[in-house]
Amino acid sequence: MAKLLIVDDDRALVTMLQTHFEIKQFEILTAENGEEALEKLKYQPDLILLDINMPRMDGLSLCRLIRDKMSCPILFLTAKADEDDRVGGLLSGGDDYITKPFSLKELDARITAHLKREQRHSLPSSCRFQDELIIDYTAKTAQIAGRFLELTKAEYGIIEFLSLNPGIVFDRERIYERVCGYDADGDSRVITELIRRIRNKFRAFTKTEYIETVWGMGYRWAK
Repeated sequence: MAKLLIVDDDRALVTMLQTHFEIKQFEILTAENGEEALEKLKYQPDLILLDINMPRMDGLSLCRLIRDKMSCPILFLTAKADEDDRVGGLLSGGDDYITKPFSLKELDARITAHLKREQRHSLPSSCRFQDELIIDYTAKTAQIAGRFLELTKAEYGIIEFLSLNPGIVFDRERIYERVCGYDADGDSRVITELIRRIRNKFRAFTKTEYIETVWGMGYRWAK
């Protein structure tokens, strides 16, 4: 039984979602603010539904705090849908977003997709050894010269996707779709910023360029 944490100050919405997902055999945890949400993390939710606009602590700030503690999927619930909100959500460590008012059918599909993706990641896998870099696909970590990189979930997702397909060029939209899981056009601004951050983290420990830019086409993992 999957465990969902719903964080939203709209009590009517939380009650509706709780009833809906309990019928579908989910175990439900709820919180009305950031402090309550952080307290509920001790129950180890499998996925978090997180409202962006909440009093005292907004969802983006809360997401960054959650990412310091756990890596489960975080889906933002938001009344906004502009590019800055999508970018901000991903860069704060979120995995997906859905705009209010939303279809329960679409929300079900997104939650199912993210939970299945988590299950695939938990399957036994192997490590990639390349020069000073070690990527552990089971633990979802990367280290260079014995030093672990502090990566957001989206940053690690890009490293995993590209490194499992070395030498193949992927455009920003394709990377966005595979890593972020959206059923929509890719957001090149997000991917550009995430790859810039990944490169900076690599460069703190090595001069090797693992991610190459193919101008006018996209990015590839260096063989």
